[in-house]
Amino acid sequence: MLLAVAVVLTGLMGVGLVRLGGGAVARAQAHAAADAAALAGAADGRAAAQAVAAANHATLERFEVIGSDVVVTVRVASERAEARSRAGLIPPPSPTGPR
Repeated sequence: MLLAVAVVLTGLMGVGLVRLGGGAVARAQAHAAADAAALAGAADGRAAAQAVAAANHATLERFEVIGSDVVVTVRVASERAEARSRAGLIPPPSPTGPR
């Protein structure tokens, strides 16, 4: 009887760990997809952000331009992630260095 209880508890712990690991993977995928979609959106607009999100197995839920920033929210499975990227070029540093 004690062995059966131990086996059941071990099985439940295993199921819990698998779910926890799956959530962590989806969270990481959502953050990666959001970062990539924000960069693509800042460079080439909403269509690019949507394409990059889809290529990363994510759904683009929000695309917003705020000044020179692009803010996106994506979903992977039940996980959401938001990222921001700035549109435009950053000027190269001065050859003489900062003053």
